[in-house]
Amino acid sequence: SGVNIMHIKIDVNTEIEIKELTDLPKLKLFMESLDMKINKSKLARDLNVDRRTVDKYLNGYQPNNKRKRKSKIDDYYEVIKLLLSEESPQKFYYKRVLWQYLKDNHGLDCAESSFRAYILRKPEFQQYFESRKGRTSNKETVRFETPPAEQAQVDWKENIRYVTKDGEILYVNVCVFLLSYSRFRTYLLSISKSQSVLLSFLMESFEAIGGVPKTILFDNMKTVMDEPRTEYETGKVNVRFEEFAKDCGFEVHPCIAGRPQTKAKVEAPMKFLDEIHAYQGKFNYEELHSFVQQLCNRVNSQYHQGTGKIPILHLEKERNLLTPLPSRKIRDFYKIDHIPVKVNTSNMVSYKSNMYSVPPGYIGKTVGLQVYDNKIHVYYNTDLIAEHQISNQKMNFKESHYVENLSNQLHFKDNIEELALKNLAAINEVYKNE
Repeated sequence: SGVNIMHIKIDVNTEIEIKELTDLPKLKLFMESLDMKINKSKLARDLNVDRRTVDKYLNGYQPNNKRKRKSKIDDYYEVIKLLLSEESPQKFYYKRVLWQYLKDNHGLDCAESSFRAYILRKPEFQQYFESRKGRTSNKETVRFETPPAEQAQVDWKENIRYVTKDGEILYVNVCVFLLSYSRFRTYLLSISKSQSVLLSFLMESFEAIGGVPKTILFDNMKTVMDEPRTEYETGKVNVRFEEFAKDCGFEVHPCIAGRPQTKAKVEAPMKFLDEIHAYQGKFNYEELHSFVQQLCNRVNSQYHQGTGKIPILHLEKERNLLTPLPSRKIRDFYKIDHIPVKVNTSNMVSYKSNMYSVPPGYIGKTVGLQVYDNKIHVYYNTDLIAEHQISNQKMNFKESHYVENLSNQLHFKDNIEELALKNLAAINEVYKNE
């Protein structure tokens, strides 16, 4: 019980050792046998407890000493300590994110509530999250629900600093499209926030949900608004975006500048994207793209505590009420071109007579090229498998692709990277003047 050990001398030859409160009945017997009175106040002071507690134990109270069971989360103590250390490049802004990371990567098997309680009992871990509390707003917002197919909300989570596993620093953006009734969402990871990227993403989102909502709520993003909406001005929608809205059959509702709570439904899912920081230094850009899509799929399949709905199931109820999709011709007009090309025997694809590498495993398969913002994005089905800066060079290899390909071809594995770099330097020398 955290009390001090006391030695109470009864007479010249007798001492009683009081280690804990449960030793007090023994003291009482001795004192009664000697017809001596117990000073309960002094005992309470010496044991650093309340006088009533001393009285209770003297009268034979025995605590229900249940065996303290070790928490199974204790097995992850060192892993948690490492992840939350200052040396770790990974960042966890919410306990939920850390819990999910440990589930996905370390086999943790416990309820989120149990994990939160465990962290709360560990001051060294709780302090880590306390220091990040300033990131969230405590402003109250009025919850309101919208009917099915009535509204969607769109927003960007911008300039997320991400360090790839190769040490490259990227500033990525994630666009979120969210149906207000079912909370079903789609995500787009992109370096660019150009209007072409936004329009293509929205059209693909409409195709994913099988229709178009009546209205879409936007922040005052420049790709949508030429002049922001304020408390005193209605704002001015960009001409190209207005045409897009008419072609698709939805109304544009810009938020009032400075009132983020207006689009609270889409603000909340943005917190899920903080999971990206849990994987700092773990992925390359293509793998990060895949992770964001996995995150989206997981959230769409989870029970939503605020609404009591599972988004993917409630999308079925909402889909039938959506405005029908525009014609294929209109949809293709707004979507970024998807050029089908075949991967050759050198694991490369051709664009404008120049060759670009892809990872191993795609020889003979047809992949799609999306070209925008001076970059080539290579997709296999819906997975982004490679991204290249458009180049005037004849041969364009990503070092990781070349190393992996070379490793698959050679029986020995020593100094593969060194050999790959030499080969790449030789290839670049041959083709640099062509």
